[in-house]
Amino acid sequence: VDTLSTRVDTLSTRVDHLATDVEKFNDRFSNYQQATQWVVQLAFTLIASATVTVIITSVLRR
Repeated sequence: VDTLSTRVDTLSTRVDHLATDVEKFNDRFSNYQQATQWVVQLAFTLIASATVTVIITSVLRR
């Protein structure tokens, strides 16, 4: 019975560590996802700005 109790305590500790690791991973993944979204928005903004600049430049040169 003591051996089983010790094993259960060990497993409980391992599960707690695993839960902590999963929480850290979820935070990192969330940060990565948000950073990726910001990069996509930045790229879209730069492309849109360049397109508008080219259009305005070509219209004003006529």
